[in-house]
This record gives sequence, C-alpha cells and structure tokens, in this order.
Amino acid sequence: MHILRAATLASLFATQSVACDLALALAVDVSGSVDTKEYRIQMDGLAAGLRDPVVSEALVRGQARLMLVQWTGASRQRTTIPWTYIDSFETLDRFAGQVATDPRVWRNFSTAIGEALETTMASFDAVSECKRHLIDISGDGISNEGVEPSELHALLRHRGVTVNAIAIEESEPDLTAYFFENVIVGEGAFVVSAAGFADYPERIRKKLLREVTQQTADLR
Repeated sequence: MHILRAATLASLFATQSVACDLALALAVDVSGSVDTKEYRIQMDGLAAGLRDPVVSEALVRGQARLMLVQWTGASRQRTTIPWTYIDSFETLDRFAGQVATDPRVWRNFSTAIGEALETTMASFDAVSECKRHLIDISGDGISNEGVEPSELHALLRHRGVTVNAIAIEESEPDLTAYFFENVIVGEGAFVVSAAGFADYPERIRKKLLREVTQQTADLR
C-alpha cells in the first residue's frame, strides 16, 4: 500500500514538474511593406532572442510550447512551424534555427492584423493544458484589410488569450499608440516600440524577456 502511494505521489510530482507554463505563438508580419532585408532582420532577431540565456532558461524550465505564424493580408496567415514542446535547450536551439531559416511565404499583400489574431487564436485549442496563452505579434503598419483587431478583443478575453505587440515604427511614428488602442488585449498586455527594423533585434529580445519571465517593467 505504501509502495503504491509513493508511486502515485512520484507520478503526481513528475506531472507537475513538466506542466506547461506558457504557450507562445510568434506572429511575424510579412506584408508588402516588409522588404527582403527587413524580413531577414525579423527572423534572425527573433531567433537570437529565443537563444538569450535568460529567455531560453525560462522557456525550458516552464516546458513552453512555441509556434511560428507568418501573416499578411486577408486569408493569408500560415503556421510555418507548428507547436513545439520545448523540453530541452537542444529542442529550443532547433526551434530557433528553424525560425532563422524559415522561408518567406508571401511578399506583396496587405496588412490584416485582425485575421492574423483570429487564425492564431484558434490554434491554442491544441495546447489547452498550458497555463498562459500568448500571441506575440509584430507589425510595421496599421490593419488595412479584413476584420478590425479590436472587434476580436471580447473573444480573445473569453478564450484567455493575451496579445502583446512590437510596433516597428519604420514609416509610421504613431504605430505604438495604434497597437496600444486597437491590437493588444488581456491582463498585463503591452506594446514595445522599435524605432525601425534595425532596432528590432534588441527590442524583441527585451520583449521576450518580459513575456517569459512575467516582468512588469515598462519597456516602451
């Protein structure tokens, strides 16, 4: 009886130790305003951010699930790297490598932020066991096609999905304010500003740090 009880407790503790803390969907803007060099900066910067020692430690320790979505205009959102269980540093390094080499799907279309959020939100059904559900969306322009992102806020809240954003203000200096008012949603949701694509790698690293360690400092 004691042996059975000990085995049961050991199994319970093992289950608790591998519980998923965070399901993080990385949604990258590949609309027509993003040129080839800027796309490369985004993907390389994101891969480097994931490999940051503090970020990688938090993701592995929290048994995170990660996925990558490329998005642009209406009906053009695609999961290019499916949910990946981050159970080791080797797995995380492979995922980051996939991000860095992920081929671009589209080049010359509009910016449908609402549809990007709607499509990505549905993917969390596959990782319902995770404690936190988070969409990390990047963009260099306002939504100009499809459903307005603000129209999805009630549904995102209902489903327990938080949306954070990085506003790349290459050509739209008020983009941070637009993202703050129309895109982000959920408890603790925030926007990080990048002055341009050259500023993106450092800003996305700090954004990931804040997300995976649940920091509350203002990174604007």
